[in-house]
Formats: sequence, structure tokens, C-alpha cells
Amino acid sequence: MALVINDRVKETSTSTGTSQTTWTLAGAAMGFQTFNAGVGSGNTTYYCIFNQGTSQWEVGLGTLSTSTNLQRTTILDNSDNNTSAIDFAAGTKDVFCTLPASKAVYLDSTGALVPDLGYASKGFATAMAIAL
Repeated sequence: MALVINDRVKETSTSTGTSQTTWTLAGAAMGFQTFNAGVGSGNTTYYCIFNQGTSQWEVGLGTLSTSTNLQRTTILDNSDNNTSAIDFAAGTKDVFCTLPASKAVYLDSTGALVPDLGYASKGFATAMAIAL
């Protein structure tokens, strides 16, 4: 099982509630690819679920347990500002791959590594700036 982050992966789902950790995916949105094509069965990815027409959303780490089932394993943030599974109401949800801001490493406007985590002293920030 590998962590896979990919672009243009988006499906819909009508799964509901908090107790349902495995979400049934209903196929790719127009112009996007399925989780199975972009992530692959058995692999993990960062995901976002957004309930269309509401303010309900959740960002987490999940595993594609079968070609059409995304298992929500770790909730990183949600519309209630906590790390609990959202109790999603009925309706169509957009489910897509994302890179959570809390997992991003980048250079700020001054060229400093954010978050640094001690890498700047090892020359990582300079190498990253040169690469950009």
C-alpha cells in the first residue's frame, strides 16, 4: 500500500452519516478520472468530501479498499473545526484528491522554508529555491 497523490481525481457519492467509514464512489465527474485510475485499489490518498449545496466538508487520509470504495481512516480537518468524521446529510457529495495545507512544505515570500522542521540548516531550502 502506497501513498498516492494525483491530479484530476474526482468522483461523486451519495453516502451519508459518520458511522459509514467506507464511501461508495459513483464514478468520475466530467473531465476527471476515478480514484481507481488515479490512486489505485489498495493505495492511500488525501481526500476531501464536500456535500454539494451545504457547508459540510471533510479532509482526511483514506484508502481505496476496492475499485469503488474509499475507506476514511484519518480525519485531518472538517467544517466543524475538529478531527471527527462529519455526519454527512443526504445529497450528492464531491469526493476528490487533495494535498492538505497541513501537509504542504513550501517557500514563503522571503524564500524561507515553511514549515522549516530543521531542513534549512541542511541546505534543503537553498536546493528547493534553486529548483524553483
